[in-house]
Amino acid sequence: MFGKWTAIAKESIDRAAIVARFLCLLHVTNTYIFSPTLVYGPSMLPTLNLTGDVVLSEYISHRLGKVGPGDVVLIQSPENPRKMITKRVVAMEGEVVSFLVDPSRSDRSRTVVVPKGHVWIQGDNIYASNDSRNFGPIPYGLIQGKVWCRVWPIDGFGSL
Repeated sequence: MFGKWTAIAKESIDRAAIVARFLCLLHVTNTYIFSPTLVYGPSMLPTLNLTGDVVLSEYISHRLGKVGPGDVVLIQSPENPRKMITKRVVAMEGEVVSFLVDPSRSDRSRTVVVPKGHVWIQGDNIYASNDSRNFGPIPYGLIQGKVWCRVWPIDGFGSL
């Protein structure tokens, strides 16, 4: 009688161990390697849709210093640390950036040098983006990941 219950208990423990291993692998993958992220808003038009895109973001490149101008990145907002924003890297430390201060109202421009340990980020839609033009260069450490590709909507699938 106990033999049957022992076999059932052993099978249950084996299956629970498989599920636990899978959940650990899923956690590590989602936290340290890559994960899907929903991004929305007008700041990255026309690259990303206003109503939202699901992108795969990888979390290794920025740790290895492999982020550069032109890359779309996920950043912890310098204004609200609980919020993630998606912008394009325009310049790295030591580079000179010229930008329009308020493109919708004037042609007045400003030039800055990106300080050491910082990057200059901007949204693709300069008329509707809160970015380095507003809050200045951001510390490299605020970069959380690099957008690898868009996976949804399906007609927009592919690298950015």
